[in-house]
Amino acid sequence: MMTLQGHTAAIWAVKILPEQGLMLTGSADKTIKLWKAGRCERTFTGHEDCVRGLAILSEMEFLSCSNDASVRRWHISGECLHVYYGHTNYIYSVSVFPHCKDFVTTGEDRSLRIWKQGECAQTIRLPAQSVWCCCVLDNDDIVVGASDGIIRVFTKSLERTASAEEIQAFENELSQASIDPKTGDLGDINADDLPGKEHLKDPGTRDGQTRLIKDNGKVEAYQWSVSEGRWIKIGDVVGSSGGTQQTSGKVLFEGKEYDYVFTIDVNESGPSYKLPYNISDDPWLTAYNFLQKNDLNPMFLDQVAKFIIDNTKGQAPLNTNPEFSDPFTGAGRYVPGSSSLSNTAPAADPFTGAGRYVPGSASNVVAPVGGYDPYTGIGAYQSAKAENIYFPKKDAVTFDQANPTQILGKLKELNGNAAEEQKLTEDDLIILEKLLSATCNTSAEMPTAQQIQTLWKAINWPEDIVFPALDILRLSVRHPIVNENFCGEKAHVQFIHLLLKFLNPQGKPANQLLALRALCNCFVSQAGQKLLMEQRDEIMTQAIEVKSGNNKNVHIALATLTLNYAVCLHKVNNIEGKAQCLSVISTVMEVVKDLEAVFRLLVALGTLISDDKNAVQLAKSLGVDSQIKKYVSVSEPAKVKECCRFVLNLL
Repeated sequence: MMTLQGHTAAIWAVKILPEQGLMLTGSADKTIKLWKAGRCERTFTGHEDCVRGLAILSEMEFLSCSNDASVRRWHISGECLHVYYGHTNYIYSVSVFPHCKDFVTTGEDRSLRIWKQGECAQTIRLPAQSVWCCCVLDNDDIVVGASDGIIRVFTKSLERTASAEEIQAFENELSQASIDPKTGDLGDINADDLPGKEHLKDPGTRDGQTRLIKDNGKVEAYQWSVSEGRWIKIGDVVGSSGGTQQTSGKVLFEGKEYDYVFTIDVNESGPSYKLPYNISDDPWLTAYNFLQKNDLNPMFLDQVAKFIIDNTKGQAPLNTNPEFSDPFTGAGRYVPGSSSLSNTAPAADPFTGAGRYVPGSASNVVAPVGGYDPYTGIGAYQSAKAENIYFPKKDAVTFDQANPTQILGKLKELNGNAAEEQKLTEDDLIILEKLLSATCNTSAEMPTAQQIQTLWKAINWPEDIVFPALDILRLSVRHPIVNENFCGEKAHVQFIHLLLKFLNPQGKPANQLLALRALCNCFVSQAGQKLLMEQRDEIMTQAIEVKSGNNKNVHIALATLTLNYAVCLHKVNNIEGKAQCLSVISTVMEVVKDLEAVFRLLVALGTLISDDKNAVQLAKSLGVDSQIKKYVSVSEPAKVKECCRFVLNLL
């Protein structure tokens, strides 16, 4: 009757919404398309790999699953409402329970997973590597088909539960299965460090918890069943010794491949967390990002980083040339007399843990290149002769890291609490999602006047709910079009007054932090630099008011703002501006305790006084030299001590 054309690769899934006369298709081109009367009405983008399955939740919502190991919940308007992670490999199938929004999924990690209220409530292992398909019946039983050619039915009903013999046969089959640690979710295994069967005497802390033991030289995997109150063997782990990371492949986690995926238990009663890691990554940066993502206490930083280091010993990163690594950008420094500039790829910025934003680039997050430590600048200190690679700093430092899905989720949540006259419409929320996509380089579209106007509306919310809108502003203002709109002649007075309002010392720390980060990110474009230099006196006078709080992230953002001003002032050699910044550095040094903030202040100080005798004298008159001497004896991070010595050499 009809041929629908639009997808550019294989089509894996089709679902019908008969009430609306709509059809959904999912494809290996990573998109979902909504069709009506033979025409494509809308294309949904967000998955990072093939879309394998679809399931209808209601007349307005549906689910999709993908090879990127995620499930997404969509509104038919095109908005992604939520992303669910739990599987550790491709997800092949998704099916919804009748009369509710709970669902089940199956995939390449040998598992059936049952999701309740958005969380993975139960994991059932199967004795087959690929669990191809699942279907929830009207009575809530779950039917599963797997690569071993067997269909299995799981039930909550005691009346329909299989006989004891059948259950025992299933468990025996499961216990005899071979688990490849690279395709399961067991992390990386050192058989010598595993406990024996006595480890199974302690009960698990949650349903589906996995525990590994060593028995007669074999590594066995067990899973805790809350309903039965016991550990059930789910297979023998093969390949857990004798191989190396280079020969044993990669672990897929949330759609990306890693050398390791560790399971971290922060405390006995709480949940465990997955920590993905590549041997080319910096362990400290990985630990920091892990704690940030899971909203865990920063006090665990040393412990987590040490865990990574201890469990990856002997694994060498890719061969790189660290001799000329720049600790600020991770890229190669220019070496006089060399035949060409280094071809080292951009790497992580030590200030943000991410690559600097480059307008027009494919992504604003650049993965660290093998071996470079963005915190210590490893490689820069391997020669006997010390060289100052810290200052004068040439480029502004920006705050680029973000989780757009979480930001938008919080925005929608708080939108429900806003007064009616300030509430954003559904269309407004979609517009802001598109703006975030355009400015974070996840789409090829350019920011529009309508998107920018909607952002203006959002950042004028009340102070108690405005912070996700400020976060969108912080990210968006890096784009030249948005930067020009907010920082150009037409709106700059309103923009600066708005941000300075949030720098009230009695204000919310989240607003203080994001306002400072937004100011820092304004420096990426000429319009922003011009505005901030013109308003320097007012901005710095107000910004220093937030120094008295104990929020280390606010201190880091304040130090970064000072550093960005130092970068500009070094270029124009404005002695009045330098005097103000030196005074700010001296004042903030008295209260700040976080060493990352101290490091940025040291770089700002070094940049301000480089090649300027008057600035050196000003710094001395403020007593800055005596303030910073104590940091010469700091052992970690090494960059603080090194940078401090270079500054003192100028003083």
